[in-house]
Amino acid sequence: MTRKMNIQEEASRCLLCQDAPCTKACKNGDPARAIRAIRFDNEKNVWRWILDCSDSDLERAEQACIHYDRPIRIREMLRSVSCNCDSPSDSLPSLAIDFCGIHCENPFFLASSAVCTNYEMVARAFDMGWAGVFYKTICKQEIREVSPRFDAVKEGTSFAGFRNMEQLSENPYEVDFDILRRLKQDYPSKVVVASIMGQMEEEWIELAKMAEDAGCDAVELNFSCPQMRISGMGSDVGQNPELVTFYTAFVKRAVKIPVIPKMTPNITQINNPAMGAYFAGADAISAINTIKSVTMSPLSEVSEKRTISGYSGRAVKPIALRHILEMTRNTLIQNVQFSGIGGIETWRDALEFIQLDCRNVQVCTAVMEYGYRIIDDLILGLQTYMQERGIKCLDELVGEELDSFVLPSELDRDTMVLPKIDHERCIGCGRCQISCQDGGHQAIVFDPDTRQTRVIGQKCVGCHLCRLVCPVGAIGLAKRIKKKN
Repeated sequence: MTRKMNIQEEASRCLLCQDAPCTKACKNGDPARAIRAIRFDNEKNVWRWILDCSDSDLERAEQACIHYDRPIRIREMLRSVSCNCDSPSDSLPSLAIDFCGIHCENPFFLASSAVCTNYEMVARAFDMGWAGVFYKTICKQEIREVSPRFDAVKEGTSFAGFRNMEQLSENPYEVDFDILRRLKQDYPSKVVVASIMGQMEEEWIELAKMAEDAGCDAVELNFSCPQMRISGMGSDVGQNPELVTFYTAFVKRAVKIPVIPKMTPNITQINNPAMGAYFAGADAISAINTIKSVTMSPLSEVSEKRTISGYSGRAVKPIALRHILEMTRNTLIQNVQFSGIGGIETWRDALEFIQLDCRNVQVCTAVMEYGYRIIDDLILGLQTYMQERGIKCLDELVGEELDSFVLPSELDRDTMVLPKIDHERCIGCGRCQISCQDGGHQAIVFDPDTRQTRVIGQKCVGCHLCRLVCPVGAIGLAKRIKKKN
């Protein structure tokens, strides 16, 4: 049996090198860029960077690979990708969208964090194609950071989740507002949002007015930082709907630019502070900030001590989507727009937030891990998806999946879908049988002689644990049928 390469798995081994040796060794293409496209769920566009590559080019690229273990199988991987070169880039749809009445060239923004702490960083991101920035939160308090302040839950060489103890901008607030003023002057078509945090009413108002005077397009109210060393700030506010209402109302009365409260996920019901923001006149809501967490690595200790701090990255995306869904389906919150944050790494991640009614998305952890360059695949991947569906305007995707969500009590419980094993694709590892035997309904049998598995229909309940554990995608869906009494 010929085994097909799992190109996503092989691409995930790539170190995504700076000044990639594989590309430097290739005369007629850019294999490093092609591999990055695969890594960020954009394999349909791989042809753009290898169309003119010969096998000799790719062989030289593979020989130049500096992987610490074994070279990436560049030639086999890239030749496994089907080439579809019928879509010239100039025919791709626009990603332009309005947010709070502000025109955005695309929905991709830098989130308020370490990825946007000075003029040079943000300017470089704008030059590379990011549409806007929620600048790192500005406050009037002295910010003193710890070292080290980051930790990660790793999956191979990548972050499955990322923990950070970083607080707000360490710059004097006057310096930050001057940076924002220069950014807006130098990049008038980009969207510049000042994220601010006060400790009392007067500070919120003063900072918001300074943001408006600096020419910012909007102001984000950070009610959600989980690791502030000063009580009464950050998520202490976001967990108190009355404070969210009061501070939002104070700022709304003080400035004319859009006001965007940022919600904390460290709360039982996010709708409570969200409704407080709505009743105070918020123009939009950002969600979510990081989730309070603990990691135990001794390498992340600060003078042999640990603390609770924020968790982000791919692992938090389902939680972020849940909070977004709860707010966007809340019929009491009307005419408020949403900015989605949490675990966005690929264009498909961004799409999921947009389909749940977000008009833009903010990215942090993926930029910290891979750099601003991911904007290329975010833009191209979403444009390709829209083109394939015949969608010309991003607005058509906003909220399109909301109606597919119902309460658990409303789900169909009278039918089931059995798993269907593709024996041509199956490699006979038996993982499905092990999981079904010990974690399911003992509905799969494994023949050790033929290394074949089969589903016992009378026992199977259609839970699909087997499909999820299959390492090669050999288990799919059969037709939905009525359950037997």
